[in-house]
Amino acid sequence: MKTHRVAGVAAIAFGSLTLISGGSALFGAVDMGAVVPFVLRFNFIAGFAYVIGGLLLMIGHRLALPVALIILIATAAVFAAFGWRVLAGDAFEMRTVGAMTLRTLFWAVMVWVAVKALGRTGRV
Repeated sequence: MKTHRVAGVAAIAFGSLTLISGGSALFGAVDMGAVVPFVLRFNFIAGFAYVIGGLLLMIGHRLALPVALIILIATAAVFAAFGWRVLAGDAFEMRTVGAMTLRTLFWAVMVWVAVKALGRTGRV
């Protein structure tokens, strides 16, 4: 199985889990403690983008790379804004630091996979 297909399936699974966990917290089914509202909303909405990006990567669509790159940049920007809020003294959960680190690294890998696949075939 080609790497971009495996990565695409992983991104779809990651997006689905993000939608479930984010939706549970966002809609009050689970108390997540000191959440940072803009991070929670971003992550929930990003879950949809993860699924779309994963599908594009899995099928080898030419838009897989730009979508993965947009997700990576947006995630890194939200992570930076979150860091700013933490430094300003706002309440937060340490698991948010871990989750945002994981999301940023995951999408950096997805971008790398898309670049590698694009380089070999002229399309992802």
